[in-house]
Amino acid sequence: MAELEAKIQALTLEATKQGDSVRALKAEKAEKTVILAGVERLKVVKAELAQLTKQQSEENAAAGGGGKINKETFRKNLSATLESNMFFMPSFKIYGGVAGLYDYGPTGAAIKANLQAFWRQHFVLEENMLEIECPAVTPACVLKASGHVDRFIDLMVKDVITGDCYRADHLLKDVLEAKIEETTDAVAKKELEVTLAHLDEFKAEELGSYLKKFATKAPETGNELSDPYPFNLMFATQIGPSGNLQGFLRPETAQGIFVNFRDLLYHNGQKLPFAAAQIGQSFRNEIAPRAGLLRVREFTQMEIEHFVNPDNKTHKKFANVKDLTFLMYPRKQQMEASGAIELNMGSMVTEGIIANETLGYFIARTYEYLIAVGIDHKRLRFRQHLQHEMAHYACDCWDAEVETSYGWIECVGLADRSAFDLDAHSKAANVDLTAFHKYDTPIEVDVIKVDPSMKDIGKDFGKSAANVKTALMALNDDQKSGIQAALVEHQTAKLTTEDGEVDLLPKHVTIKQVKQKVSGKTFTPGVIEPSFGIGRIIYCMYEHTYYTREGDEQRSVFKFTPLAAPVKCTVFPLMTKPEFEPFTLRVGTALTRSGVARKVDETGASIGKKYSRNDEIGVPFAITVDHTTFADDTVTLRERDTMAQVRVPIADVGDLLQKLCNQTMTWEADVLPKYPAQAAAADDK
Repeated sequence: MAELEAKIQALTLEATKQGDSVRALKAEKAEKTVILAGVERLKVVKAELAQLTKQQSEENAAAGGGGKINKETFRKNLSATLESNMFFMPSFKIYGGVAGLYDYGPTGAAIKANLQAFWRQHFVLEENMLEIECPAVTPACVLKASGHVDRFIDLMVKDVITGDCYRADHLLKDVLEAKIEETTDAVAKKELEVTLAHLDEFKAEELGSYLKKFATKAPETGNELSDPYPFNLMFATQIGPSGNLQGFLRPETAQGIFVNFRDLLYHNGQKLPFAAAQIGQSFRNEIAPRAGLLRVREFTQMEIEHFVNPDNKTHKKFANVKDLTFLMYPRKQQMEASGAIELNMGSMVTEGIIANETLGYFIARTYEYLIAVGIDHKRLRFRQHLQHEMAHYACDCWDAEVETSYGWIECVGLADRSAFDLDAHSKAANVDLTAFHKYDTPIEVDVIKVDPSMKDIGKDFGKSAANVKTALMALNDDQKSGIQAALVEHQTAKLTTEDGEVDLLPKHVTIKQVKQKVSGKTFTPGVIEPSFGIGRIIYCMYEHTYYTREGDEQRSVFKFTPLAAPVKCTVFPLMTKPEFEPFTLRVGTALTRSGVARKVDETGASIGKKYSRNDEIGVPFAITVDHTTFADDTVTLRERDTMAQVRVPIADVGDLLQKLCNQTMTWEADVLPKYPAQAAAADDK
């Protein structure tokens, strides 16, 4: 069994590396034969892995469930525990539910609130950020400027009879894989494999052509399909009763920060750098939501927009994180398919692997946040985007990816987005979204000066004269130089104004380079953006902290950190009798006054059963009021993971639990040596 598990682990690693290799080959636009060879090897590895996984599942079943459970069984057990304890469950369940929509129950809502509160403490308070809250309903003009209206799409096809919709690339992938399996002709098989290898590069026309070529039908009905068409993933709505103002439910929270930049800069005393943050709901009309909280249609985002001078992306607190070392997956390692490696943050920035200190600082702080909430550091990596994955305006992008039973899941995106967003909104809204950096002393610089001749402009352009002047004064240095060169060479130059394109003559404007003393510089700030999907983080934390008691797979446990746990401590009276109530009340009050979230379980279940229920929702500590309490005013304190118990005076309970939950004190180093041990209950062994 151990040998089989080792083979599975080795093949899993090889499949990951081979997948990265194929992606790198596509990014390099390698020859089709080379890509094809990589795809072929990946298929062989996956087939071997599937066969061994099936063998492992069969052996586990034959052994009566013994041995290490496979991924499917693990997910099934985890999901059952999560739903039965109301961590999260399908929304509108009594009506059959809606795919991609989930409710957080009392347990899950408490965990989510804890992670959000810690995020505020870790980022907003620690970094002195400006937190804002913006509406989810967003006018179309805002999302048009940001690019979401035009580019936030997937290609769809529709069943022409039923109207059911499908992702075009997914349907073609299924058809190609099936045909590859059934085709015996080597030449035809190779052609199919090449097509599959380039599937993610196809545009609408190419997808449609291949779907028709292979006579692809709707999977459920066998009906004809429409041509592929773009499907925007945003939820459309109309603002106001007239229906004249189109809007969308926002697909991200970031745009609310960008459109408020001017006021935020003023609020911050016109000083850069500064960061604004927002926690709120975002909406994406996913075509095929799946995998629980990992792909949903409504989710909570926690986003930061850190505004900087593009000429100075150092960070004053970078020294605090430069010595951190953790798993990184830079482009070089991806292209070589050599896997993630441990790298030092300071070296990464110094060597230019990470673009700048500010981006590096937020990567490191994100690492610290994820580890603190319970993500296993051995299953966390930061993957750098390959060049073809990045938008043309981006300087550098990294994703915090967490390994789960579903593979590596992106939970946080960290990007240096340059000045794209502010430039886009400034142009669309015709509002100045720049900042000014004042020099310590004025300096003399070369500037390209534009001097419009309003007499000639007014005579030749009439009512459009003001717009011609505005367009001239808005030119950047490159545009000024271009117009000047055209006027010298051709005696005319084109200028775009609000009234359309006009022809300038030398008499209309003088453009020349002059010396000028300046006291500062006006610029559009760059943006460093860390974007967190809290639902994904929570699900990954569930996977990393879930286990079953050795020898009893029916006893599920979540080893949540005190920071994340929905309740920090549960108080149990040994029996539901009146004489226990005063002591239970004292303990509960002491915990509440110390700021420790607690609950009291006064059900008639046995102590062992109560402990098990406690473990199933990840409560780290439990206190039992028993008959000994009457005699010496002490209670039993139990730690979840070790199940060890000690006797603690009620007078110590509040301060002790506060320090344990704040992690300024540990169970092994501070509690066990100080307090006498207590034998565990018979049904808690």
